[in-house]
Amino acid sequence: MSTTIANSLFEQLTSIFQELEVTNEPSSLKAIRQEAFAKFEKQGFPTVKNEEWKYTNIHSLINKTYLLNEDVDVANLDLSKADIPELDAHRIVLINGQYVLAFSSLEDEVGVTVKPIEEAVEEANFQKHFGQYADKTDNALVALNTALYTSGIYLSVGKSKVVSKPLHIVHVATGGAEFFSQTRNLFVVEANAEVEIVESFITLENTAKNLHNKVTEIFVDENAKVQHYYLQVADAVSNYINHTEVYQTKYSLYNNYNCNFPGAAFVRNNINVRLDAENVESHLYGINLLADKQLVDNHTVVDHLKPHCESYEWYKNIPQDESTAVFNGKIFVQLDAQKTNAFQQNNNMLIGDKSTVYTKPQLEIFADDVKCSHGCTMGQFDDDALFYLRARGIGEESARILLVHAFAFDVTSRFNNESVRNYVEDLVAKGLDRK
Repeated sequence: MSTTIANSLFEQLTSIFQELEVTNEPSSLKAIRQEAFAKFEKQGFPTVKNEEWKYTNIHSLINKTYLLNEDVDVANLDLSKADIPELDAHRIVLINGQYVLAFSSLEDEVGVTVKPIEEAVEEANFQKHFGQYADKTDNALVALNTALYTSGIYLSVGKSKVVSKPLHIVHVATGGAEFFSQTRNLFVVEANAEVEIVESFITLENTAKNLHNKVTEIFVDENAKVQHYYLQVADAVSNYINHTEVYQTKYSLYNNYNCNFPGAAFVRNNINVRLDAENVESHLYGINLLADKQLVDNHTVVDHLKPHCESYEWYKNIPQDESTAVFNGKIFVQLDAQKTNAFQQNNNMLIGDKSTVYTKPQLEIFADDVKCSHGCTMGQFDDDALFYLRARGIGEESARILLVHAFAFDVTSRFNNESVRNYVEDLVAKGLDRK
């Protein structure tokens, strides 16, 4: 059933929460929802007075009337916008957050469980891990999601299972009226398992303005390996607030590749990684090519809790036109995390006089036997290099693409999947050659 929010989101959320309370969920989950909603009511939506949201104003997004839980006709939907050439993958499709089995294909991948999040409450891994990581953060939008999520997926990869092909999760936004959706995902990768997850965000034609509050919790067990891609290629009518919380145990590896391209008007990504055992490794990479009046804000936290761990983070921003890129990367090295090796770098290339970057790399070290570094560079497009290439017979557009590719190469060269890497590099070229 569709539900309309009158006046503003906050004013009607209480009544919506009361409606949700009558569902037949286990008492333990109801308690989690009630605690989360109390936290949200106390904090409210973040404003620019909050240091974490200083450059990211969501007032215009939440001071609106939206439709909730819209019923969508899924017949004959064209999902080709999510296609990645030469990527052989299992496909998992979510329409406005709802898992649609008809579009999804896992074939006979024994050891992998995928089901709608609302049908996973009896799963042992759900009961053990749901709400145990993201909800430990002081984030009102995570609390709102926990209290009122209505869709999403539960994904579990069993012990020692090496998934034969990447899992391509396609997030589709579609609907004729302005809508708000809250998606909750839980990924559990058990000991010695390996999986590659590619998430694409697309908007179908003739879709009204939409806002998504998405939370994903990821548990990476002992000696497990996860390669995780975010490919944001949605249209300008779409707006996303994404929170990804990763918890790793010993000898595990988690790599995140976060890519945003011209399209979605507003994107806020929170990516938090907790290294809570010895000999854990994590890498965070980002490519953000923006255009028009886009705002993309990436906030990352890498929290070293135990000794002998390594993290590596490298984000590159390329804002064009009147777009704005925000980067706030935090590395914490806690008192017990001796022998930590942590690196963070943020490089920015501004194209156009009206493009903007706000960057704040942070490093807080409480241990005394570590190797840590962080840095940031800021510059404009190199007209001298462009002239050099044009003087040697290379057209202006080709020369621009070549220079930006060279700038992005440090990050794209680290992509583990060749098909995704080629796809991203092609999107960079298309994002520069729009006019």
